[in-house]
Amino acid sequence: MTKSSGPSAKLTLLALAISSFGIGSTEFISVGLLPLITNDFGISLSTASLTVSIYALGVTMGAPLLTVLTSRIDRKKVLLLVMVLFIVGNLCAAMAPTFSILLIGRIISALAHGVFMSIAAVIAADVVAPNKRASAIAFMFTGLTLATVTGVPIGTFIGQVTDWRMSFVFIVLIGLIGLISNALLVPRNLSKSNPISVRDIGKVLGNIRMLLILFITAIGYGGTFVVYTYVSPILEKHMGYSPQAIVVILVLYGICVAIGNTVGGHIANNNPLRAIFVCFIGLALALLGINFSINSQVIGLIMVFIMGLFMFMNVPGLQLYAVQLSEKYVPSATAMASALNISAFNVGIFLGSYVGGLIVHYQSLKHTPIYGFLMVMGAASFTLAWLIFENKQKDSSATEFTTTFHN
Repeated sequence: MTKSSGPSAKLTLLALAISSFGIGSTEFISVGLLPLITNDFGISLSTASLTVSIYALGVTMGAPLLTVLTSRIDRKKVLLLVMVLFIVGNLCAAMAPTFSILLIGRIISALAHGVFMSIAAVIAADVVAPNKRASAIAFMFTGLTLATVTGVPIGTFIGQVTDWRMSFVFIVLIGLIGLISNALLVPRNLSKSNPISVRDIGKVLGNIRMLLILFITAIGYGGTFVVYTYVSPILEKHMGYSPQAIVVILVLYGICVAIGNTVGGHIANNNPLRAIFVCFIGLALALLGINFSINSQVIGLIMVFIMGLFMFMNVPGLQLYAVQLSEKYVPSATAMASALNISAFNVGIFLGSYVGGLIVHYQSLKHTPIYGFLMVMGAASFTLAWLIFENKQKDSSATEFTTTFHN
């Protein structure tokens, strides 16, 4: 289609941002609702945390496979189908008579999430001039940032003053607004997508460097979720905050996440691998700080906010480095490499929340930060080793070039 940055393009980006707000809100909404879900179904905290881990697993499996299956279908049709799937999933969660049905609703929503993230960025880039693509994608992603800052706390507040089911009804309404906006404001004459093959998955996973960055993404990003999945119970049971205060804390936490994400994007531009290492160290220290101050209302809360600051700070660097590696080593499968790294983030969420559940069940809630610290430090160690290896290779190449030049 003809690229334009006029009103129609801006309205298209607004429609996508509304949808991404809904997607972002539903991903982490159950973090604030865990105590309510636990009480309603009479289940343990570790069992309730499956609403987080199962969702992440759904995104992990759905993103690459459904991207392949829908790659030949008109992009606008896929977008509308995804939003319908999103609405059905959250409606299922809102009306769930049993915990099992709630999990099914979460899986349906997760499948929609995976496809949306892969197609919305492409559409955003498609409706503007080439020199404005990065800004368009960034605007589309503001919906996710706003969801962290406002969507999750508002949804949590609605659940506390009414019923946790109404939180999912709130997200259904956002989904309906997103669906209508996409139907009216996203143009039909979008460029056709290139067919993606399942074989592209093998190309990416068959490269050792791609496997390593996916592994680092999963354990480094996932370490946070050992703690973040249980942040509401930690704030309530160990730091002594009321449910109403926790809503305010989640808003402030979301602001920290937004700031960290922006800073992470800037520091990763020139040397993403070094930025990834620095962010991991900062995150690890924050988790260690929570471990030692978990019973302190003031210092513990400060450490939680610092965790929020570093939580998404490594995301831009991890995604950028995955794309850079794929462009260099598997150029024919760059789109799949990007999708698989998104999956790796969600593998991390699944691992983190699942490990946290095991710790809560077999040990106690207060031990979650130290295990999160160990996961992040593991990722930092691999990143440091890689960074040293890359620097040695550069030095070796420079020496070889100098010797050749003088000869």
